[in-house]
Amino acid sequence: MANAIRVGVGGWSFDPWEETFYPPGVSKAKQLQYMSRRLTAVEVNATYYSSFKPETFAKWRDETPDNFVFSLKAHRFSTVRKTREDMQKSTGMFLDQGITQLKHKLGPINWQFPETRMFDPEYFSMFLSVLPKEKGGLKLRHALEVRGQGFDTPAFYDLLTKHGATVVYAEDDDFPKLHHTGGDFAVARLMQSKEGEVSGYSKKEIGWFAGLAKDWAGKKDVFVFFISGAKERNPAAAMALQDALGIAPKFDADTVAPAKKASQVKPAAPKKAAAKAAPKAPAKKAPAKKK
Repeated sequence: MANAIRVGVGGWSFDPWEETFYPPGVSKAKQLQYMSRRLTAVEVNATYYSSFKPETFAKWRDETPDNFVFSLKAHRFSTVRKTREDMQKSTGMFLDQGITQLKHKLGPINWQFPETRMFDPEYFSMFLSVLPKEKGGLKLRHALEVRGQGFDTPAFYDLLTKHGATVVYAEDDDFPKLHHTGGDFAVARLMQSKEGEVSGYSKKEIGWFAGLAKDWAGKKDVFVFFISGAKERNPAAAMALQDALGIAPKFDADTVAPAKKASQVKPAAPKKAAAKAAPKAPAKKAPAKKK
């Protein structure tokens, strides 16, 4: 394994994690500090919906260990523009908000496209051409997350290679599973963790992900994020993968409380049946929105 592998989850503030990941006494203000000493990366989903001040990025940088990395999701409006001028304006607004304050902790930028966007060589050539390769002296790593059809073609991969970008590998049955062998970094988003598995995935599945990451790391840096699915299990899944890879970070137990082991994660509470209630048809549960 010649290159770095970093593993994380989406965000650091999620109420169920106060039961399944954060120990008692860790305030919301300290959650990033705690998570960044158990995992090696995080994907920031909040930047998909809002802009932030440079001071906020600097604060995140200063609260985390030196080798921790932030992957940012680009604002949702930046991937729906149709003209070059609008693409430049929208992507520029995202890149100019102060993300370089993260400095060496700035990881891949995820440009997520809607499922309705199919592969169009002219469109994606134009989009990739407006993405700068560096900003403020920092190399920018651009990853396109595409959810439509027609992308598994040499024409798309050649465009990525030409512009120094890559495509996100999405482990989900609803989206195409794409991997760009020509990229100099890889991003995987694993979105099928299960509530019934204490670590989100079985030991066999974690082993498979570890093998995939090791294989990719032979040629490039690798970033793996556990997203969506049974989100309450994702931190445990990330720690299980780090353990399988032998890359679990060491931390100072005197500065933050020790992480819960997978065996300490609380199982979902069983639902109580209503007393003497007439049987009802099961309600249809809307599928969780995938980030």
